[in-house]
Amino acid sequence: IQELREAKQPYIVVLTNPTTGGVTASYAMLGDIQIAEPGALIGFAGPRVIEQTIREKLPDGFQRAEYLFEHGMIDMVVHRHQMRETLARVCRLMVKAPGVPPKARLPRPATVAA
Repeated sequence: IQELREAKQPYIVVLTNPTTGGVTASYAMLGDIQIAEPGALIGFAGPRVIEQTIREKLPDGFQRAEYLFEHGMIDMVVHRHQMRETLARVCRLMVKAPGVPPKARLPRPATVAA
């Protein structure tokens, strides 16, 4: 991660189901951008351990990608089928690369006389 920062390159993290334990506490949440798959379980400890530690009842789904996105803890929730396109777009934005030009329009087919 330090080498990426020194090279002024983005560190983009993709959080899949499950992303838990030490991975969450270290690499996963250090990214410049965190992208999670829908429904991904993301957390350091299980809900019961957290509730016992803080002595509070937590909302259902508080460790799911959608909840974390709604509360500003991750940047995006993206389905795996759109991940490649999303990562390419984020990389272009982060390194200020020019956008992909729109596809040229195909010429209209010639009309056929009957």
